[in-house]
Amino acid sequence: MDEEAAPKRGKNGPKFHCLPHSTQGSARMGTRKKVHTFVRVKPTDDFAHEMIKYGDDNKSIDIHLKKDTRRGVVNNQQTDWSFKLDGVLHNASQDLVYETVAKDVVAQALDGYNGTIMCYGQTGAGKTYTMTGTTENYKHRGILPRALQQVFRMIEERPTHAITVRVSYLEIYNESLFDLLSTLPYVGPSVTPMTIVENPQGVFIKGLSVHLTSQEEDAFSLLFEGETNRIIASHTMNKNSSRSHCIFTIYVEAHSRTLSDEKYITSKINLVDLAGSERLGKSGSEGRVLKEATYINKSLSFLEQAIIALGDQKREHIPFRQCKLTHALKDSLGGNCNMVLLTNIYGEAAQLEETLSSLRFASRMKLVTTEPAINEKYDAERMVKNLEKELALLKQELAIHDSLANRTLVNYDPMDEIQIAEINSQVRRYLEGTLDEIDIINLRQIQEVFNQFRVVLSQQEQEVESALRRKYTLIDKNDFAAISAVQKAGLVDVDGHLVGEPDGQGFGLGVTPFSAKPGKKSKSKKTFKEQLSSSARKEGASSPVSGKELDVSTSKTQLTPSSKEGDVKDMTIREQETSSLEPLPSDSPKEELRPPRPSTPPPKPVAFEDFKNERGSEINRIFKENKSILNERRKRASETTQRINAIKREMDVTKEALNFQKSLREKQGQVDHVTARHVPCSFTSQRAPPNS
Repeated sequence: MDEEAAPKRGKNGPKFHCLPHSTQGSARMGTRKKVHTFVRVKPTDDFAHEMIKYGDDNKSIDIHLKKDTRRGVVNNQQTDWSFKLDGVLHNASQDLVYETVAKDVVAQALDGYNGTIMCYGQTGAGKTYTMTGTTENYKHRGILPRALQQVFRMIEERPTHAITVRVSYLEIYNESLFDLLSTLPYVGPSVTPMTIVENPQGVFIKGLSVHLTSQEEDAFSLLFEGETNRIIASHTMNKNSSRSHCIFTIYVEAHSRTLSDEKYITSKINLVDLAGSERLGKSGSEGRVLKEATYINKSLSFLEQAIIALGDQKREHIPFRQCKLTHALKDSLGGNCNMVLLTNIYGEAAQLEETLSSLRFASRMKLVTTEPAINEKYDAERMVKNLEKELALLKQELAIHDSLANRTLVNYDPMDEIQIAEINSQVRRYLEGTLDEIDIINLRQIQEVFNQFRVVLSQQEQEVESALRRKYTLIDKNDFAAISAVQKAGLVDVDGHLVGEPDGQGFGLGVTPFSAKPGKKSKSKKTFKEQLSSSARKEGASSPVSGKELDVSTSKTQLTPSSKEGDVKDMTIREQETSSLEPLPSDSPKEELRPPRPSTPPPKPVAFEDFKNERGSEINRIFKENKSILNERRKRASETTQRINAIKREMDVTKEALNFQKSLREKQGQVDHVTARHVPCSFTSQRAPPNS
């Protein structure tokens, strides 16, 4: 191939047609873009001028076939094809191929975008030469060594970033994975077979060695080491035919040298050299080479199926796992990377069927869309250091504000157990009324004060519940078995409410004696709430807990006495014992001489009346209205019941009258029947009157 060929026409057709580099606009950040497809035609002296023609826009190839006359007069064989591509390269130098196909992909990789460059085509079409080149001439270097050279040159142009480069070389031979760099002395062969693993970050090869390269020479050494380990064979189509698919990957990681910037970018460039498809009739492969060709054609067929599925927007499942090649390239095919396909074809008439197949694959690949995105990550170590530095600066700034405000030295460190216990003590004294206010120091102390309020409230609720459990039996309203047992005992009505005495306005909690008749009030018994309040005063009702003990909620539990008559007697005895301990009336002289404590809350009845007159006035009004409505409805229901009973009595009277009339008629009918039987015989021959 002539590397320095000028753009002129010869007898074999145009020397090269390519898409100029300036016309390939890069996609916007994060937007979807189609895969770029290029075609490189292998130079030959037997170029098919009449069958292969290039478009004037340098982006299309037209294929024309002559009809097969052996098929007869009626022949519907297709003879013309036209393929739209991003560029056509014919007799182009390696330098021009790299500038057109790979330069932009490699340049964007250092900005955080993944990239994939793939060479596809039939065997002997020049894929390996395009990707790797030859070592005899420096100008014949392929895409792969030129990409390594560009990466290291761009690193030198970015002194503000610390960029590391790593490389790996994977071979897929007969559906098995091999590491082409495992022959290095410090690597050694792997004990376990390599596998393809997927994680949220992408697809990677478990067991594949990745090598750090600090300079261009080291990367070239690794490349040449892997090339010597590739499997090649000879057949009629190609003397040095690659018998495996190879993926050379360049990993780039760029950190800013500014320590305050904890963000860094990562990217990878996959350079894929596919094994060539071949027709066994033309290549004449036998034995091991035949088996290799079978695996190659099979994997390329699966690759084409994946490409067809990616191009179909209605397809939901993409068959990536059919073979190792498509599974390893899952990130590259339709992923978040810049992808370029370079299709290598022959220009001879004898290879036109394979050329058509390769161009069809390129046109299908052009339908696939990708969504390139920058791979940004955060350096955890730098983030911790920056946060520590920011924390120290904020503490210094707080100290300056405290000194300007003439505040004492404030500690912003987390509180220890002693400080938390002191705050708990302050909260308890504040609730008891011995402490007027709690001094506020900082936000952390405020949060801890609220936390201790919650702790004290929880403890008081537990103490109230334990005190009630010691005296009474608490029944859960969801425990239907216990409720039915209590209802059978006569302690709870059908609606689930405790049986109690009328207290003038509603029903107070208590136990009605079994000897009491319905409708009569029992004046000798106190309500349950009064008994509870007297017992609470007996145990010392001055603590904050006593106030909650008097407020018994029946939303979740029911209070029932432990026995029927025993608790009634106990309540009477407790009432007699606590009668001497009840507080004096408010009009006693001792109560008047005692000055009121400003920190002590008002008694519960007074507080409740204040609430009904002020904040709860609307609720109290609604309650009274509902109560009057309920009483009116009860009255109406009683009147309706009386009317129904009156109507029922009238019906009963009417029914009795009807039965009486019915019995009279039956008796009259029997008498008439007897009289008729005793008529004299002389009248039997006479005709009876009509109504006798």
